[in-house]
Amino acid sequence: MKETNLDFDEYIERRNTDCLKYDFAVRRGKPADVLPLWVADMDFRAPSTVLTKIKERVDHGIFGYTEPRDDYYNTVIDWFKRHHDLTVERSQIFTTPGIVYAIALAIRAFSKEGEAVLIQQPVYYPFSELVRDNNRKLVSNDLYLGKDGKYHIDFEDFEKKIKENHVKLFVLCSPHNPVGRVWNYEELERIIDICYENQVIIFSDEIHCDFTFSNNKHISLYNVNEKAKEIGIVATSPAKTFNLAGLQISNIFVANNDLRYKLRKEKAASGYSQPNTIGATACVAAYKYGEEWYEALLDYLDANLEFVRNYLEENLPQVKLIEPEGTYLIWLDFRELNLCVKDLEDLIVNKAKLWLDSGEIFGKIGEGFQRINIATNRAILKEALERIRKAVKELE
Repeated sequence: MKETNLDFDEYIERRNTDCLKYDFAVRRGKPADVLPLWVADMDFRAPSTVLTKIKERVDHGIFGYTEPRDDYYNTVIDWFKRHHDLTVERSQIFTTPGIVYAIALAIRAFSKEGEAVLIQQPVYYPFSELVRDNNRKLVSNDLYLGKDGKYHIDFEDFEKKIKENHVKLFVLCSPHNPVGRVWNYEELERIIDICYENQVIIFSDEIHCDFTFSNNKHISLYNVNEKAKEIGIVATSPAKTFNLAGLQISNIFVANNDLRYKLRKEKAASGYSQPNTIGATACVAAYKYGEEWYEALLDYLDANLEFVRNYLEENLPQVKLIEPEGTYLIWLDFRELNLCVKDLEDLIVNKAKLWLDSGEIFGKIGEGFQRINIATNRAILKEALERIRKAVKELE
């Protein structure tokens, strides 16, 4: 099948499509005319090869309950073997409508109300929301920004927090959203060792695993050691890689039989069974036929990152890029402007007319930062940076 959707500069109007990113600014407390670069979906058309398979399924005209067949599992297994050298068995995979849903299952399956769940802020904000909404104790091993410009794990604090709070579950973001770290082998090994020694289950959210920059390589939790397979869960999805989030399909890998049984039981208790029919079709098509589109996308995102890097250096030296090793969500440091949270938000929303994700929603340690989604066409990205430049200039 020949791929035709390779023009990532194409402007595609998303307004008036019930689009969360574009259509609900006022409802979310933003001016109607903001340019949105917040939520983590892309402004690119999905691969034409995927759309063709979806259309074929639609043309069949019946959307009954769907149970994935061998081809589904074999295709998922093949993608992760080819791209991440990760070997997964069919029996270890089960589907969920999303990774956030799967985290909620894990929280309920492996902890009781009042017990502690550990995260690493600043981190994807649904992590903390899920912990609190399920009446668990939220504990954060905050990442710290080193002199090398990268975020790091304070392992002494990590172990101390686990022991003092009797943590039951650790939710790892790998690659990390929003700080862009791709955790190396040594870091992952130390995480696993500490959790193994303290009987802590690790839920590794690897939804951004297909996006790395420069010479960085994503290492799946399961590729570190056998301990990881005893205490770990690896969550994956084609949603970010191929811009399929609305189709709600994720694949959760659980090597340990007992952990998988408990998760399946919690999934059944939630009332969810078969996956979305179109989501399952899209997953197979993406992993089987989407390679050309994916490779072109990586090149475009790399060029977008270079554009942001150069623009900030030349036009906005007050705003620092936290150099990402992975993901297409970029963490920008505005602290040199010396603005409080309220004033920084006013600068971005009301003066620059942008809708980004304000840093403090990722945890208090995120104050002074903003997350921007660069998975958009370059003209929009340039416009966003121009708006920030003009707004900052007005502060002078």
